[in-house]
Amino acid sequence: MYNADGTVTHDTLVSRHAGLVKRLAYHLAARLPASVAVDDLIQAGMIGLLDAAHQYDERQGASSETYASIRIRGAMLDELRRNDWAPKSVHRKSRELAEAVQRVEAATGREAADEEVAAEMGVELDDYYRILRDANTSRVLSFDDLGLDDYGLGDPGGAEATPHQHVEDDAFRSNLAGAIQELPERERLILALYYDEELNLKVIGAVLRVSESRVSQLLSRAHVRLRGQLQDWTGG
Repeated sequence: MYNADGTVTHDTLVSRHAGLVKRLAYHLAARLPASVAVDDLIQAGMIGLLDAAHQYDERQGASSETYASIRIRGAMLDELRRNDWAPKSVHRKSRELAEAVQRVEAATGREAADEEVAAEMGVELDDYYRILRDANTSRVLSFDDLGLDDYGLGDPGGAEATPHQHVEDDAFRSNLAGAIQELPERERLILALYYDEELNLKVIGAVLRVSESRVSQLLSRAHVRLRGQLQDWTGG
C-alpha cells in the first residue's frame, strides 16, 4: 500500500521485509556460539525493521531493502554488544593472537603457519585452535562489526553524519580495503564467499576441498588479521 504522496506505507515495508530479519539472524547466528539464541537476534532485528520502516525515505535514493538490512543488522549487533558473553581474558588472548601472527609474519616475510603462531604464543596447537575459535566469537568481528556491510559504509540516510564523520568513514574504508588486500589469497577468497556470496562454511569447504572446521579456522585467522591491522579503528 502507498501513502497519499506515493511513498510506501510503514506497514507495507514491515510486511515486505519480515523474512529478511530471519535470514539475517540465521546468517549471523552461524558464526556465533550456540549459547546465542536465534530468537533473540530475530527479536532485535524486528525492532530494527520497525525503526527502518519509520525512518525510511525512498526519496533519498536507497532501496527499502538496503536500508532495512542496515537497520536490522545494526540492531542485532547492538543487542550482542550489550550482552557480551566473553570474559576479559578472551579479549586479551585475542589481542595476543593478533600480535603473534604479526610478529611471525614480520620475521618470516610470509603467511604464518598455525604451528608457528602457536609456538610464538607458547601454547600447544590444540590450545591455539581454541584461542582462535574464542577470538572469533568473543566479538562479532565481521564487515558489519567493522562498520561495513554488503551495501557500503554507514547509513544511506546520511542525515546525521557530519562532514568530519564522512572524512573518517572514507579513511576507514580505505584502510579496511587495504587490510583485506594484504590478506593471504585463500583468506580473501573465504571472506568473499562467506560475506559477499553468503555461502555457509560447509559449502565453502566443498569449494576449497578442505574440511568445514578448517574453513572456520581460516575465517577466524582472517578476522584476527583484520583486527590487528585495524586496531586503531576498532579499539584493539
